[in-house]
Amino acid sequence: MLEQLRQLVVRHGAEEQQPVRFRPGTWHPWLEPHGAAHVLDSGVACANGPSGDRLISRGDLVRLRDLGGEDPDSLRDLFVAVMIWGSGTTNGRAPRYTGMALADARLPAVLAGTRDAVRGGDLAGAYGRFHLNGVRRSFFTKWFAAVDDRGATGERALILDVRVFRSLNALGWTSHEVAGTRHWPTRYAAYVAAMHGWAGSLGVTAERLEWLLFHLNGRVDER
Repeated sequence: MLEQLRQLVVRHGAEEQQPVRFRPGTWHPWLEPHGAAHVLDSGVACANGPSGDRLISRGDLVRLRDLGGEDPDSLRDLFVAVMIWGSGTTNGRAPRYTGMALADARLPAVLAGTRDAVRGGDLAGAYGRFHLNGVRRSFFTKWFAAVDDRGATGERALILDVRVFRSLNALGWTSHEVAGTRHWPTRYAAYVAAMHGWAGSLGVTAERLEWLLFHLNGRVDER
């Protein structure tokens, strides 16, 4: 497994994660009723493409996290930005699903509780506690990654979505075999631990390795 990943890291060493394009007009009706439409000013305006489109990057999420407070509104704004970044212009259902989450009375407690669990290193606990209408693993693990501010210490939370899973499975790695259980919180923690271990051996960040697997989307044999 490690040698396969090493080849991918070398082969795709010049490729970088790019900002995600989104359309504020599509999101506004779902955010405005919840007082979150101002999040649509995040990122920068696109230099080309449809008028009004904007670009948001992973770095923008970090800045929003670091500049925001610990209050429920700041956590809500970061969550909305994560949903926008994770959706771009390709996931047409994401604005509606985000609206469903914003209307869920559990939102403040879930965001604060999972933030604290992630920052405390309890990734399995965070996974088990995240329950919001409209939000599944591909997006709530993005929330975990965005809210984790532990720097280089510890095994930082990573995104686990269908594309990452597809690449791992194509390489012959399955989370339930490594974790020894089909319990998803335990499997997520095992995934994060494995990724950090591989990244350390390969001399890259775990976030870089995660993005590469997402980028390849299972096409691990293409050159």
